[in-house]
Amino acid sequence: MRLLSLACALALGSTSVIAHAATPPAKATATQVPGADAIVSKTLANGLKIVVWPDHDIPSANYYTFYKVGSRNEHAGITGLAHFFEHMMFNGTSTRKPGEFDRTMEAAGGSNNASTSSDLTVYTDWFPSSAMETIFDLEGDRMAHLAFDPKVIETERGVVYSERRSSVDNDNFGTLMEQMQAAAFTAHPYQIPTIGWPSDIERWKLDDLKQFFKTYYAPNNAVLVIAGDVEPAQVFAMADKYLAPLSMQPTPTPITTIEPEQQGERRLVVERADAQSPIVAYAFHSGMGAGDKRYPALELLTTILAEGESSRLNQRLVEREQAAVQAGAFADGGFDPGLLWVYAMLPPSSDISRDTTKVEALLDDELGKIVRDGVTAAELDKARNLKTSAFWRGMATINGKARELGTYEVFNGDYRQLFDAPAAYEAVTAADVQALAKQILRVQNRTTGLLKPVTAPPATRPVATKEGK
Repeated sequence: MRLLSLACALALGSTSVIAHAATPPAKATATQVPGADAIVSKTLANGLKIVVWPDHDIPSANYYTFYKVGSRNEHAGITGLAHFFEHMMFNGTSTRKPGEFDRTMEAAGGSNNASTSSDLTVYTDWFPSSAMETIFDLEGDRMAHLAFDPKVIETERGVVYSERRSSVDNDNFGTLMEQMQAAAFTAHPYQIPTIGWPSDIERWKLDDLKQFFKTYYAPNNAVLVIAGDVEPAQVFAMADKYLAPLSMQPTPTPITTIEPEQQGERRLVVERADAQSPIVAYAFHSGMGAGDKRYPALELLTTILAEGESSRLNQRLVEREQAAVQAGAFADGGFDPGLLWVYAMLPPSSDISRDTTKVEALLDDELGKIVRDGVTAAELDKARNLKTSAFWRGMATINGKARELGTYEVFNGDYRQLFDAPAAYEAVTAADVQALAKQILRVQNRTTGLLKPVTAPPATRPVATKEGK
């Protein structure tokens, strides 16, 4: 989101919630999801893909723009630019002053937000359907005519740097994860933190900004999804008026780097004088992106490990052993193979080495059990129920519909694959989960990170040091 910290955004991916909804049918199709058979898509001559899902339950709509740009498209010297534009896109055009975008939208009854990841920058508008033309006018204007006022650039540079301090430099989990991500990837640009490295934030040049915007904020590098009280013909007419005149740009240079297979465990320690409690974290290479056919099995594996009070990690580390106050797991899902994260946050300790060693042993034992013995039928059924319940909850709101349609269109290449999700979860077997665990949960395939409180403050920024086993 526009002001959501990196650490919070990552932590949200691991939030555990038990769903109490009734188990839905195992198989979903477009016709089984109410109104899904009315979805219409169109691609403009300039390459902009538009997907429309009419839903007339309430007189409101959601407008999602998925730009296929994130920190994976950056390089040394310009890291953090995708996130920077998440801020800049609200700061005026050649025809509108800074702040006017929000004022105009709010006057029409709308609101907005945005988020940046390694793979995407996503802009969201919520509005009464009567304001649709206003929204198209605003969005077309900032895609075509974003202003590069030097004063605004410097102001937002300061805002971004302040956000980095709060979400990474002054956040224990954020610092540890940034260091681990940089260590886990030695070749692929997933090593770049989405918020950017400090020296790059300080030194972006105007020409860097203009070139980055021209390359990635183009209609042929975006997907537009609208769900709500709209008619497709009306949406396409607005698109022809406000978006079709925008010029197509050359296709961005593709990311072709493949991360080499990790040959052994990498370990690092982050020492912080302001930390109260230790953290133990593992980052395993998952070997797959979000569009991989095996991804549903990966989602079920992380659900079994960490979702809900009855999950394996919570029961073992928090409830029975009382060695951690929180334990979790989540997977990065993007265009390219990402990471499976497992972590435990410890209580304050008088013997940090003893307690972190104990937690590592507990994590290793619990992960080893899945590799060795697999998962039970009851665990797999529960995980399926949680994932399909989440699917149906998403289909109950126009926001969920728009978000999920765009996500599947971007990562899977076809929004219609969204409706195969429940069946995909149902098709995963216990053997599939165990095979995936054997492939991923190997010591040689992981980066281990420890955050340790220290009594004396480091001389400068938090220091990452190598630790031998």
